[in-house]
Amino acid sequence: MSMYCNQCQETAKNIACTINGVCGKKEPTANLQDLLMYACQGLSYATIEARKKGIDTNAESKHITNCLFMTITNANFDDISILKAIKDCNSYRDALKGKVKITETHDSINWKASADVEYYEKANHVGTLTYDTNEDVRSLKQYVLFGIKGVSAYVEHAFNLGYEQQDIYNFMEETLVMITKPMDLNGMLDWVMKTGECGVKAMAILDKANTSTYGNPEISKVNIGVGKNPGILISGHDLKDLEQLLIQTEGKGIDIYTHSEMLPAHAYPSLKKYKHLVGNYGNAWHRQLEEFETFNGPILFTTNCLVPPRKSTTYNERVFTTGATGMPEWKRIDKKLANGHKDFSEIIALAKSCKAPTAIENGELTIGFAHNQVLALADKILDAVNSGAIKKLVVMSGCDARQKTREYYTEFAKQLPKDTVILTSGCAKYRYNKLQLGDINGIPRVLDAGQCNDSYSWALVALKLKEVLNLDDINKLPIVFNIAWYEQKAIIVHLALLYLGIKNTHIGPTLPGFMTPNVLKVVQENFGVQTITTVDEDMKIFNLN
Repeated sequence: MSMYCNQCQETAKNIACTINGVCGKKEPTANLQDLLMYACQGLSYATIEARKKGIDTNAESKHITNCLFMTITNANFDDISILKAIKDCNSYRDALKGKVKITETHDSINWKASADVEYYEKANHVGTLTYDTNEDVRSLKQYVLFGIKGVSAYVEHAFNLGYEQQDIYNFMEETLVMITKPMDLNGMLDWVMKTGECGVKAMAILDKANTSTYGNPEISKVNIGVGKNPGILISGHDLKDLEQLLIQTEGKGIDIYTHSEMLPAHAYPSLKKYKHLVGNYGNAWHRQLEEFETFNGPILFTTNCLVPPRKSTTYNERVFTTGATGMPEWKRIDKKLANGHKDFSEIIALAKSCKAPTAIENGELTIGFAHNQVLALADKILDAVNSGAIKKLVVMSGCDARQKTREYYTEFAKQLPKDTVILTSGCAKYRYNKLQLGDINGIPRVLDAGQCNDSYSWALVALKLKEVLNLDDINKLPIVFNIAWYEQKAIIVHLALLYLGIKNTHIGPTLPGFMTPNVLKVVQENFGVQTITTVDEDMKIFNLN
């Protein structure tokens, strides 16, 4: 069997990856990830039955959430950790089967393996989407599967901070079971909308978790240069990991730098109080192969966006993973301290022996425009809109990638009229957040809400503006959406926007490879979703000339 994957924009020209993934994932690893989803389906059958009997399945639900997160693009390349997750799924499943009766007969409920070679063999023959001959139904099942993978990322960050919502767990597990059953097109279209609704809930609970724990983000300037102390670079999305690292490095002469999606941490009051959180180093995730070389100190991945190192890489001994991430060449942090925090002592000891980072740029970035801060500026923004100083708000959120076609977003930002404001979140912002675009009446022309999950902020802002302007349709707002999709977290952001009734969004540089022509037609007809074309043409479509 050849590897077949069309879950992210690494699938060049909308053609699924074959042989080995463009992301760098090998075929056996990709097959194991499919087997992990298969194991999660069997466990989900058991958790659903267990909850009917009043049995607590919180541990099992958290494990399923982590497993979904592990299979997001560029999150985990490590067979050992994936195998362990599969075995844990089966152990949880079998323990619940000893307490409840499952009448279903799907193979995922009962299959067993004893040796690793048996798991690899099983992985060669299973898939999560082998139950439908109708390619459009399969396409929509992929849509919702990738959607709940995106949900899992946000849910895991939330429960790490102590915030959970049972109905989100229920929906993810019901979706995994649904995928094993025959479905029709209308039923799947309904499920797509339910997935968008679940995405809104997931982003809302994560927003509550982050802001309740660390305070509402506030306008903040972030240094993008370097200091003279040795440093640790922390990448990803997990703010709790960052907080624990800050606590353990305080007063030790080590500077902490954020990377890529961790940039928004500088806007949270409870995190920015740490004086040794000194700045952000580098750009979007796909530039790490060069930027990690010059950082000189250790790097910690808290979540996805790993790039397999080159053979010539010199930084392998300096990179650590934790949480849902994994790379065979890199060390892993699992050990806990007595207080329950992750033990980062190995990283800290290594940092002390390293030289300070090499500067690759200088200056500052202004961030912190999440919904609470933007709504605090609402009167100022509305005055600018009403006076004509601001003609359009352009949401340019989403994920970045390494394809040359992504330069579209830089050119689009450059060519926007000076009476437009960009609302951004996610690592797509690195395509234009360092351009000197100026301001409008003191309002920066790039308002950065934060990570990809903070796209929720722009939905809240849009809903509030609709209310204030007394509009009967959110699509009458002077807001347009030009979203950069890449992987599953961008998929769920987009589904959430569709659920909220936002139409005529553009996605690019291409549409997801799993969309069939018929599904694409339905999505275009119902929601007006389009693919980006050229900068000049899209300016006309958005009435931005």
